[in-house]
Amino acid sequence: MNPGNTPVLGDHGILHPGKLLWLRSLGWMIVLTFAIMLAFGLGVEAISAALPSQPAFQFMAKLAGALIVLLAYTALVRLSERRWPAELAVSAAPVGILSGLVIGAVQFSAVMAILIGSGAYDFAYLGTAPAWHGAGLAIESGVVEEILIRGVVMRLVWRAFGPVAAILASALLFGVGHIGNPNATVFTTACVAIEAGIMLGSFYALTGRLWVSIGVHAGWNFAQGYLFGANVSGGDFGAAVSSSMPVAGFPHWLTGGGFGPEASLPSLAVCTIVGAVVLWLASRRATVARGQPDTRPPTKSSIPTASHSSRRNQS
Repeated sequence: MNPGNTPVLGDHGILHPGKLLWLRSLGWMIVLTFAIMLAFGLGVEAISAALPSQPAFQFMAKLAGALIVLLAYTALVRLSERRWPAELAVSAAPVGILSGLVIGAVQFSAVMAILIGSGAYDFAYLGTAPAWHGAGLAIESGVVEEILIRGVVMRLVWRAFGPVAAILASALLFGVGHIGNPNATVFTTACVAIEAGIMLGSFYALTGRLWVSIGVHAGWNFAQGYLFGANVSGGDFGAAVSSSMPVAGFPHWLTGGGFGPEASLPSLAVCTIVGAVVLWLASRRATVARGQPDTRPPTKSSIPTASHSSRRNQS
């Protein structure tokens, strides 16, 4: 069992304690990443080609792609780590996803309230618009990126080197992963790494599940692209019910420029504050630093360090 909300890092199969655990963890991280990406790429290509091009059917293709990633991760973890992934416990999915969607949408709405209220953004309501494309993109990006960045990279770096290295490494990789997007700069990459990378990782550290992070990611993107009609990570999200554009004359570091509001100062502030608070909540139940004895009474909600991966690895 996985007591409380403790992240289960895995300590069976390829991740069994012993020599070169750090190397086995990092090697498995690379293999798992490429295996999931391969399954996702081949699966989505086949499904998209088989379905009609209408938006509703392509939405179904994106849902199928997200499901492929979830199933591939579950199967590979089961086979190689000899455990069912507690981080994807089905019983925690409804509440986790719903709460995440709300948190993500509210966070982005707060960012836009600051930008519009300060005069840095023009906002206009356009009317009803089909949500198939935007919803599909939000779900797909939320599931795929959170499985790869938090479920694979963050968890396995945590297993190898501890929670601090895991949060920093996953946040950095998340930021760098957006550097090739349209209108990306060093500043936008840093914003994505600091605000989204750390904030999304903090929810996994707090809950021990990936569902809230998936929900926050999807809710943020959907609100940004569909509800407010702003660029999402430099790209156009498609049909939207509103239009939000930065006002000329304001610096890009304040508005996010062509990359979108997520690279703005208000976004950096809001998400960093949320991430810091969630990490603080997670740290209150954390075990002591790696290599130091823990003299406190044991609690059900202690976060494992790399050297003390949870041995309660079934949910």
